[in-house]
Amino acid sequence: MTGYALARLNTPGKLQPEVFEYLERIQGTLDPYGGRFLIHGGRVEVREGGWSGDVILIGFPTAQHARDWYDSPAYQQIKHLRGDHIGGDVLIIEGEPADHDSAAMAAALRAAARS
Repeated sequence: MTGYALARLNTPGKLQPEVFEYLERIQGTLDPYGGRFLIHGGRVEVREGGWSGDVILIGFPTAQHARDWYDSPAYQQIKHLRGDHIGGDVLIIEGEPADHDSAAMAAALRAAARS
């Protein structure tokens, strides 16, 4: 099952040189774990609620690959280059299989709620 690293990062006024270095080096930390950027700060169109910051979504073959990447010595070595200048939230999320059925999920949740 696919896995994702999702970040909502606070948009800085001016990018510091360390952030450029982080951007130059991050792909090398992702490659051994099969990670690739799916969203990297694209335009956000708010349809409900409120939102601030940039969205980054990195896809991995599994959530364990995402965990292993985040905990890897290579990523830990560069993480501060961004984190010292751009704060936010970073999550690891397990994806759903291609045959995910929300109606079946609702039925299972409904049955569990009755128990």
